[in-house]
Amino acid sequence: MAEPFRHRLRVRWSECDLQGVVFYPQYLAYLDHTVTELWREAIGPYTEMIPEHGVDMVVAEAGMRYRDSARFDDELEIAATVTRLGGTSMTTAFTIERLSDGALLTEGELRHVFVDPDDFGKREMPNRVRAGLERFAAAAA
Repeated sequence: MAEPFRHRLRVRWSECDLQGVVFYPQYLAYLDHTVTELWREAIGPYTEMIPEHGVDMVVAEAGMRYRDSARFDDELEIAATVTRLGGTSMTTAFTIERLSDGALLTEGELRHVFVDPDDFGKREMPNRVRAGLERFAAAAA
């Protein structure tokens, strides 16, 4: 099985509530940020997707399971594994752990659909994109 893509970040005060706990929707932003970095590593800058590959992608589904809380100034590691590479979509599973103690904080999943950048109709995943993502794909993807 391929190794997951890993990304680290530190919780900023602006991401927290008054108690210094990460506000729950912020975890989706962490996943989105990680997808951008995974894409950069696997394929190149996301800004080149439309001009180079002729497609864009949109989130079709998002799910989160909260296990424990991240707090201000925690350093987090987000692991992303592509669990499915379909014809027009991809699904990515995520875990977010606190580095100081290894605690599992959040599990998440995003399904992206590839679309035409002009009319947002579904488009096939380009072969070059698939090849880049396979590096971070689970065996069954």
